[in-house]
Amino acid sequence: MFNEILGLISAIVTFSLVLLIYRFFGRSGLFVWIGFSTVVANLQVVKTVELLSMTATLGNVMYGTAFLVTDILSEKYGKKEAQKAVWLGFFTLISLTIVMQIALLFKPHASDFAQPALETIFGLLPRIALGSLLAFLISQSLDVYLFHWFKKKFPRDSQLWIRNNGSTMISQLIDTLVFTSIAFLGAFPLHDWIQIFITTYVLKWIVAMLDTPFVYFAKKISPKYTE
Repeated sequence: MFNEILGLISAIVTFSLVLLIYRFFGRSGLFVWIGFSTVVANLQVVKTVELLSMTATLGNVMYGTAFLVTDILSEKYGKKEAQKAVWLGFFTLISLTIVMQIALLFKPHASDFAQPALETIFGLLPRIALGSLLAFLISQSLDVYLFHWFKKKFPRDSQLWIRNNGSTMISQLIDTLVFTSIAFLGAFPLHDWIQIFITTYVLKWIVAMLDTPFVYFAKKISPKYTE
């Protein structure tokens, strides 16, 4: 149960940090977090752990905060600002990929010890890199669209949980489908791909449920810094 308890603590701490950066820096803080979360999630994803008797990669909580941020921006600032955050995260992810691939090309000094570790973390296979980029852009854009679609159907403050969970869970399903299809379909037997797809989405679904109270907290926050 150690990993499960630590995972819950990690989710609470990480979502709380999103609220803190929003409290102190407002909308600008959320834009910064989007870039930060895309980088950290892609670093964490190389680590494999066991959660709820399932083999999983880290990064689901951090990646989930990107959906939390776009939902906060959608709720408080509108669709245009949320979509801007999506493009910012996408540009950050592309920049990280390009810059680190160039860095890996440098011939290391004889005393260097970091090259093998950097190659392990940033030596992305083309399919995985492409899957990650496309999944982020498609699912995040869909999340913004669905949030506002749900908001028209369920506009009351008491229905915020419907907007938050409805948009996030559907877009996370598409995110998982796009990423696992591009990265793994054909590389693994079909039944293995199905297992990867199901376990990945289940964990993302749990994370989406956990972030709901934090959307309500964010709704009540008045940032110290306002643009």
